[in-house]
Amino acid sequence: MKNMFSVFAVCALAVLFAGCSTTTVKRVEVDEQIDLSGKWNDTDSQLVSAEMIDDCTHQRWVGDFKSENGRVPVVIVGVIKNRSHEHINTMVFIKDLERQLLNSGRVKFVASKDERGQVRAEREDQQKGYTDPATIKKIGKETGADFILIGSINTIKDETKGRYVILYQTNLELIDIETNQKVWIGQKYLKKVVKKSKYSL
Repeated sequence: MKNMFSVFAVCALAVLFAGCSTTTVKRVEVDEQIDLSGKWNDTDSQLVSAEMIDDCTHQRWVGDFKSENGRVPVVIVGVIKNRSHEHINTMVFIKDLERQLLNSGRVKFVASKDERGQVRAEREDQQKGYTDPATIKKIGKETGADFILIGSINTIKDETKGRYVILYQTNLELIDIETNQKVWIGQKYLKKVVKKSKYSL
């Protein structure tokens, strides 16, 4: 009888743990805003990049450059530093910035340093005699950038038991590559209040 009770108890515990460890997955729209941890996420990256690039490309430096040079400016995105206390994948943010710049239609956009290396390797490979001469791309025809966009993501966190406030400050600067002049400086703030239950991890 005692053994039967032990077997029953083990089975009951197994069923209980199996129920607790169930994983559920639900697919959602990629533009749906979801905040689980309160940390910087994809929504923050998209919102900040959209607002900052919209501000950047509608300032007077664009018109001034077009008046002086008779063409739209060419921009490249440089290093965006993560100076926050969180792990933030800045490459996701950089790609959001690049997409917003390109889609603005107000500037031209060139490949990053890493991307240029791949393109140059392909162009050099075309010179080896395997490619149809009519389709070979010439060396020395790259478009040089006029401006570089650099910046950082910073945080300030105020925390008490079960609750914290976090401020994200994103700083971006657009710099004339030839003269080192800063033609635009932008700041964007995001503030979140996060409450955690005592059962939160």
